[in-house]
Amino acid sequence: MKVPYLDLTAQIRALRPELDAAIARSLDSGAFCLGPEVQQFEKEFAAFCGAAHCIGFNSGTSALHVAMRLLDLGSGDEVITTPYTFIATSWAIVYTGARPVFVDIEEQTMNLDPRRVEAAVTPRTKAILPVHLYGHSCDMDALLEIARRHQLPLVEDAAQAHGARYRGKIVGTFGGTSAFSFYPTKNLGACGEAGALVTNRADLAARARALREHGSSSRYHHDEIGYNYRMEAIQGAVLRVKLTRLAARNVARRRIAHRYHELLRNTPLILPREADYAESVYHLYTVRHPGRDRLKAHLEAHGIGSAIHYPLPLHLQKCFAALGYRPGDFPLAERAARECLSLPMYPELTDEQVAHVAAVIGEFKDW
Repeated sequence: MKVPYLDLTAQIRALRPELDAAIARSLDSGAFCLGPEVQQFEKEFAAFCGAAHCIGFNSGTSALHVAMRLLDLGSGDEVITTPYTFIATSWAIVYTGARPVFVDIEEQTMNLDPRRVEAAVTPRTKAILPVHLYGHSCDMDALLEIARRHQLPLVEDAAQAHGARYRGKIVGTFGGTSAFSFYPTKNLGACGEAGALVTNRADLAARARALREHGSSSRYHHDEIGYNYRMEAIQGAVLRVKLTRLAARNVARRRIAHRYHELLRNTPLILPREADYAESVYHLYTVRHPGRDRLKAHLEAHGIGSAIHYPLPLHLQKCFAALGYRPGDFPLAERAARECLSLPMYPELTDEQVAHVAAVIGEFKDW
C-alpha cells in the first residue's frame, strides 16, 4: 500500500463542484483583485477566529511583514522569536530593518520557551513574535505576562494553527495582531498563495488595508510607503468554500493524531503531546528520534511519504550568518532539527492507511 505524505488532489475532488461554482462566480464578477469575494471571506474568517477584523493578503509572509510594519520597527530594534520554524517568520522582522533575536524552544511543544524569552529582553527589544508550531498553541499566558511586564507588543504567527485553541479560545486574537498563511498545504489552504492579518483594533486594521494596497487609503493618494500585497478574488472565493469545512477537517486531524498515538505508543519514537492548555489542530504529525533519517528511508522503501521540518534551524542559516550565532547556541532547536519527522497527516487519510504507516514503523529495526 502506498501512502502519500500529502494528497491535495483528494481534498479538491471532494469539493470540486463547489470550488468550480465559486471560481466561476468570481470570474463572472469581473473583480479579480480584492473585491466582494475577498471582503466576504474577511468577514467570515474574522468571525471564525472571534476577531473584529481580518485583512486578506497575497501570502502569509506579506501579512506578517505588515504586522511588523505596524510596530514601526527600524534599524537597531530587536524582535524575540524562535529559531525553529519556517524562515518567513524572521523575514518579516528583517524586512523592516530590525534584528531577530532567537531564543530556544520548549522540548515538549517545540514552541518558544517563555522562560528564555524573559532573559532575552533588552532595551532594544520592541516585540515578541511566537509561532504556534505544527498547529499547537504557545503558552500564551506566560508570554503575554512577559509582554505586559515589559510593555511590549506581541504578534502571533498562526500560519500553521487555523482553529487551534489555547484554554478554549482560538489562537490569533491574543496579541495585538496575528498572521495566517493559506498556502495550499495548510489546514485552510488556497488554490495558490494567500494570507491574512487578524486584529481587534480598528486603527491597525485600517493601516494594514492601506499598506497592502500601495500605502493608499484613497485611490492615488499614498500616505506612506506600501506594497502590492492584495489577495486575489479567486483565492477569496476558494477559501470561503474551504472555511465551511475547516472545523470538521480539524476534528478529523485530531482523530487521526489520536489513532497514531495509540498505534505508535510502544515504539521508541517521541510522539507529539498536547500541553494541558492546548487543543492542537495537527497541521503536522511530527515524531522524533535520533534515527530519523534511517526511518525516513525505511518508510520511503515501503511507499510511505514523510517530510522533515526543519532540518537547519534559522540561527544556523547562511543568510543569518551576520547575526553571529553558532552551533550549540540553541541545543533544543538543533536537536529537534536533527530528530523530527512528519508522518502523513490530512483528513482524507483512512484508518487502513494510518494502521499501515504504524505497522511499517513497527517493522523498523534499525533504531
